[in-house]
Amino acid sequence: MLPEDDAFLLDFPLRQAVPGEPEQPVSVPLLSSSAAHSVYEGMTDEDVVALCRTGDSVAVEYLLNKYKNFVRSKARSYFLIGADHEDIVQEGMIGLYKAIRDFRPEKLASFRAFAELCITRQIITAIKTATRQKHIPLNSYVSLNKPLYDEESDRTLLDVCAEGHSSNPEELIISQEDLRGIHQRIDEVLSDLEQEVLAAYLDGKSYQEIADNLGRHVKSIDNALQRVKRKLERYLEDMEAQNND
Repeated sequence: MLPEDDAFLLDFPLRQAVPGEPEQPVSVPLLSSSAAHSVYEGMTDEDVVALCRTGDSVAVEYLLNKYKNFVRSKARSYFLIGADHEDIVQEGMIGLYKAIRDFRPEKLASFRAFAELCITRQIITAIKTATRQKHIPLNSYVSLNKPLYDEESDRTLLDVCAEGHSSNPEELIISQEDLRGIHQRIDEVLSDLEQEVLAAYLDGKSYQEIADNLGRHVKSIDNALQRVKRKLERYLEDMEAQNND
């Protein structure tokens, strides 16, 4: 889990993974956020990565700080029973560090696109590993980025649950009538507590923070999120079945 100040130590050099060799455990390097990064601000990410590969640990720190909110945004798209939100963020940061380590400009034009791929892959791999170890089926987590209707739909469950979300009407795939039905259904299937817990979770708060804010035990928060997961899974399955009829 990430400490409150998002600071933890570099414990191995930037070294590209070698095919066939077992991958070593990773601790994400993220130094003090107060370090001076101004020298890198006018550079492209690709140029900063090149400096990282020369052993410039401050350049590594700069990229990790620059992308950490992006990692948190990606991490909010996944929900795993029994896992704290910060555990998923940690996996995303590991994926970002691997992107810095493995990026090759001669093969890939955009570091950002490669970083997004590595972050997502690391999170999903961690989820699959956790479910195998606990003998939990892979559908024990919900991707809140799953399209509500079909793979071509731009509207996701995260869009519906996020407070204050607004979209350009021209970008909406579903009708306003359908959207009203979705909001109504969410209000119907989730209790007030479950809606509060889900909103706080999507806002990036940890189980402990949610428990403190609501005056509840952490176990109560975990139970509420488990109920949310089951209800949302059932809701998505019902919608998919209706669309297939």
